[in-house]
Amino acid sequence: MKVTPEWRVYILAATLCVALTICSRNFGDRGGPYFMASLTLAGIAYLLAIRELFATPKFERRISRRVVVIGLVLAAVWHIEFLRVPSGADDDIHRYVWDGRLQRLGYNPDLPSPYPAGAQLFFRAVTAIQESTFALKVAFVVCELAIVFALLDLLRCTRQAAHLVLAFAWNPLLAIEVAGSGHIDIVGALLLLVSAAALVRRWRATAAVGLGLAITVKFLPIVLLPLYWKRIRIRDAALAAAVVGLLYLPFLDHGRVPIGSLGTYVHSFRFNGPVFAALHQVAPPQLLVALAVLVGLVTATLFTRASLRSAAPEWSPDLFAWPMAASLLCAPVVFPWYLLWLLPFLTSASTLLIILWTVSIFPTYVMWHLRILGRPWGALPGWVMLLEYGCVAIAAVIIALRRIPQSPAPNAQLSR
Repeated sequence: MKVTPEWRVYILAATLCVALTICSRNFGDRGGPYFMASLTLAGIAYLLAIRELFATPKFERRISRRVVVIGLVLAAVWHIEFLRVPSGADDDIHRYVWDGRLQRLGYNPDLPSPYPAGAQLFFRAVTAIQESTFALKVAFVVCELAIVFALLDLLRCTRQAAHLVLAFAWNPLLAIEVAGSGHIDIVGALLLLVSAAALVRRWRATAAVGLGLAITVKFLPIVLLPLYWKRIRIRDAALAAAVVGLLYLPFLDHGRVPIGSLGTYVHSFRFNGPVFAALHQVAPPQLLVALAVLVGLVTATLFTRASLRSAAPEWSPDLFAWPMAASLLCAPVVFPWYLLWLLPFLTSASTLLIILWTVSIFPTYVMWHLRILGRPWGALPGWVMLLEYGCVAIAAVIIALRRIPQSPAPNAQLSR
């Protein structure tokens, strides 16, 4: 009996559900053998699902709706499993709770904290309802759900298949880093997607404000500024700057905008950044961070020029995914949850390399297990980064070779 694409998607979804449920049961030993085995299975199932989702441009409308509904229900199942487990004693989410508490007590947490004003106000808002890591994880999952609805609307507006939303919803990083650990990056990803959707509808003020708010969560999307050149008006940019300024008012330190422990972070933190590690031998960290930002800005500029010259539609996920990915590649620290910023924009075959990166980064979780065994933090085994970036490099070579036009065979030329 021939298995239809629809049933292949269901089988892969069921595999994902089982694998991630097992992964959640071993979440306390992140990077341990059982965690890594189940996560590896989930990653393989996800990549195979991506192949099916991209290979089927459009299901019939009735089937497409069924695929999306069943796919999202199964995703909810494994998210609930991760929500139920503790986030861990050393996760960033505990810092979020602390910063929210300090604000409610009247202190300025932004002085020693690495998180910008938008993130701080989010911590305060959630902890005002309930001061717990669970409340924050629920809030992050709600943001993820909002991304699903916003992405469905964007796919409909741009006449793309609705089932492509599963390329986002099924990524295992969401279960681990949003429902499991709980990371603020998903809030920024939501704001950035709202900004992108506003650009499609030519709601220029909303697009500008959305980008500004995303930057106040973390600074990564600042590399996307060239995408908004000639797409928004000066008054829209001024409005966004005013909104950002208002968010920073409660955190001003004698009239100065605090940058918290950002300088310490740049100078001292290192994890999974091979490009930065190689260049650090010849240049100071501040210069290399500036270089990472420059790489992102240049990438965004090149993609913007290419889109303006071509007859392609104004919306393309490449425009948002690749500049941030290029900047992260050169960053001093590349934690798995940093890639959450990219996930809403991985709905096109042109982003396959980034999709692969969101899976090949899984081996870095062994660092959490090695730390339990007494290994110093940050000293990733060489094979981890070789596997992570080697997979992406090999895939890039294969894709490049396939795009090289082949010349006609000699016999074919003679027969003419």
